[in-house]
Amino acid sequence: MSGLRILISGAGVAGPVLAFFLARAGAKVTIVEKAPELRTGGQNVDIRGVGLKVVRRMGLEAAVLGRTTQEEGVAFVDASDRRCAMFPVDRTGKNLSMTAEIEIMRGDLGKIFYDATRNDVEYTFGSSIESMVEKDDKVHVSFRNGSKQEYDFVFAADGLGSPTRGLIFGEDKQKSAIKSLGQYVAWFTISRRESDGMWARWYNAPGRRLILLRPDTKAEASQQITRASLWICSNSAKLQGYSKLTIAEQKALMHELFHDAGWEATRVLADMDTADDFYLSEVAQVKMDDTSWSNGRMAVLGDAAYCPSPISGMGTTVAIVGAYILAGEIARNPKDPKAAFASYEKVMRPFVTKAQKLIPGAPQLANPETAWGIWFMNSILGLVSWTAGLQAFLGRYAGPPVDAIVLPEYEMSGLGGS
Repeated sequence: MSGLRILISGAGVAGPVLAFFLARAGAKVTIVEKAPELRTGGQNVDIRGVGLKVVRRMGLEAAVLGRTTQEEGVAFVDASDRRCAMFPVDRTGKNLSMTAEIEIMRGDLGKIFYDATRNDVEYTFGSSIESMVEKDDKVHVSFRNGSKQEYDFVFAADGLGSPTRGLIFGEDKQKSAIKSLGQYVAWFTISRRESDGMWARWYNAPGRRLILLRPDTKAEASQQITRASLWICSNSAKLQGYSKLTIAEQKALMHELFHDAGWEATRVLADMDTADDFYLSEVAQVKMDDTSWSNGRMAVLGDAAYCPSPISGMGTTVAIVGAYILAGEIARNPKDPKAAFASYEKVMRPFVTKAQKLIPGAPQLANPETAWGIWFMNSILGLVSWTAGLQAFLGRYAGPPVDAIVLPEYEMSGLGGS
């Protein structure tokens, strides 16, 4: 594999993990990222099951454990902040709770993967791929900064709305691959109060609205902060056109939608106005069931190929595992892209199918329309949370399929043990 030149678009999670293994197998890897610098914001993510096994093979488990949010569990609360149901963190690794033992901010995880690869991988920030043409066993790439290069492989790991996916498969596939779940979410940080504690607090308001507050430690500034997110299931035309709005207009829209939500809405919206890390996104999946994940010497992975959505609990794990398997299959078949990509899909597709299978009715089921529906949901959750056996049963059989794949063993330098 030594001597192969590989380009990866996207410096989030999947891209750096793929680069980690490819670089240690002898390839010369470049990651291009359109953001001017490494993105450090984002939401809480968890790593469970096979995802954690890959992190161990990278030798990064200790680094990840050192940056966890220390969240103690998830509490469902009513408008008076009374706890209706409590689900403590699962420290068994058996997927028995909503909160995994390893809860980490997406930006912190990305920084760990970046630090583990920056000495072996070339990073180019503030640029992106403008066009690609495959010719004579090379992919000829033109970048938006004006440079041109040739690569043996090009991989798209640049998220749900991946523009590189459109370059690989065409703009029609770029749009049709995204399957909306009818929900939108805004993420940002707010000032921390003593009452926030170390439990995540989940509050439902009528109109299929949700406010979620989660703990976090901003280690660089030795500052305690709270991660806030506003969720809403809606077919509003304004929400559907959110990407065309400015940040100020998006924040104004959140005020319009949540001003009467109750609980801590007033505080959250006030702090949102001064938040510099506000991010609004559609909750969706990427499904390419009728299309291969590759085209010639180009392929997609992570959210760009099979985003299961934030509500699946599987996004980060699937991205990490997919990157590991793609790297391993390339290492096995460096001169035969067709065989490498075929094996990658054969191993990953069954896992992706399970990861993308949501509970019937989700996400609307967890976001009732009426006050009565919220009371009923919280009552059921309260019964489950106070019944250990029932909680374990639901966690095991209704939770994310975190171990629904057997990791192959690959002969790659630095792979480590299982």
